[in-house]
This record gives sequence, structure tokens and C-alpha cells, in this order.
Amino acid sequence: MNVHTNNVQVIRQGGKPAFAVIPYDDYLELTSQKGKEATIPHEVVGMLIEKDWNLVKAWRKHLGMSQKVLAKKAGISQPALSQMERSENLRDATLEKLAIGMGLNPEQLVD
Repeated sequence: MNVHTNNVQVIRQGGKPAFAVIPYDDYLELTSQKGKEATIPHEVVGMLIEKDWNLVKAWRKHLGMSQKVLAKKAGISQPALSQMERSENLRDATLEKLAIGMGLNPEQLVD
């Protein structure tokens, strides 16, 4: 995996590099998501239909993640995630945070 970019922003804390911000297309390429079709496993679709869950909850359960773990990875609170799992209308920015937390493409959280 050889991805090169000249568009890196380094964020420092206490004078030391703490974060590197890169363009989203470079991120997708680095995580091997660019060009991949956004698919949803049969098991996840089954949970949508049989249990009447939204995609966020179905994917989380499919991946074996607790709400606490996903909330931490997505940078949100567990009560907020609980509410999101009962909602059908989530903002694109929220879907992106959740997708990153689960290692998915944001398109995989949209039905």
C-alpha cells in the first residue's frame, strides 16, 4: 500500500506531533476502501428485517461491538449512540464518525 500525499496537516500538542490530517480520498485509499462497492452482509440485512433495527444497530451487533466501545471509537456518548440506533435520520457527519468507528464505508450505513 503506497499512498503519497502532499496535503498533510500535522497538529501538535505540547510541541509534539499528535495528529495527522489527510484528504478523505487519501484516507479511503490507505484503508483500502476506495473503489470498493458498499455492500451489506446478509446477516445485517436479516437484522434490519427481522428485528426492525436500523443499519447502525444491525452493523454494531454484527461486528460484536458494545455501545460503549463504538461510542468511544466514534467520539460520541453512549446515550447519544443509543438514541441514534432508534433514529432513521442521521446527519452525514454522524454517519461518517460511526462508519470510521466500525471500519465501514459511510455508504454502508445508509439504506
